[in-house]
Amino acid sequence: MEDREKIYSKRVRAGKRTYFFDVRSMRSNDYYLTITESRRHPQGDGFTYEKHKMFLYKEDFDKFIDALKESVDHVKTELMPDFDFSQYEAKADELDGIGSTELKWE
Repeated sequence: MEDREKIYSKRVRAGKRTYFFDVRSMRSNDYYLTITESRRHPQGDGFTYEKHKMFLYKEDFDKFIDALKESVDHVKTELMPDFDFSQYEAKADELDGIGSTELKWE
């Protein structure tokens, strides 16, 4: 697999962590998604960044979204039904990147 071009990118800032959702093209005119978690750590007078990357291919998109939604819903409805998750709703300055579509789990 060779990265040819970044087609779309969405950045989500979350405290000391930033998540990047990047759509890339492959040589065969196919596409895949990389999800990168970047964590900032102080080092000397500056910072160093630790990154973890996950590759997600089109044949797994729906399974991934379904599993993520089910897992989040389980936490919200079964484990923490009385917790107010609205305090964590994304603010405009936390969602940033190339493109105008926000991620929505429907």
